[in-house]
Amino acid sequence: MERILSDIPATLEQPRIDPLARLRDTLRRWQFNTRTRRQLARLDSRLLADAGISPGERLAELEKPFWR
Repeated sequence: MERILSDIPATLEQPRIDPLARLRDTLRRWQFNTRTRRQLARLDSRLLADAGISPGERLAELEKPFWR
């Protein structure tokens, strides 16, 4: 029996995720989204062109809510 259990791949085991760690990660992601979209809003058309971002893509990104 021990040999059979040790043959189960580790990928099948579900890691235990601390709910507070998940919440912290989610809040960090939301802050990141807010910060980068604020920076994107400040770019002029020349910088957008340098980055390969069209005005339509910029607008679509800026219209997203912070959690997406």
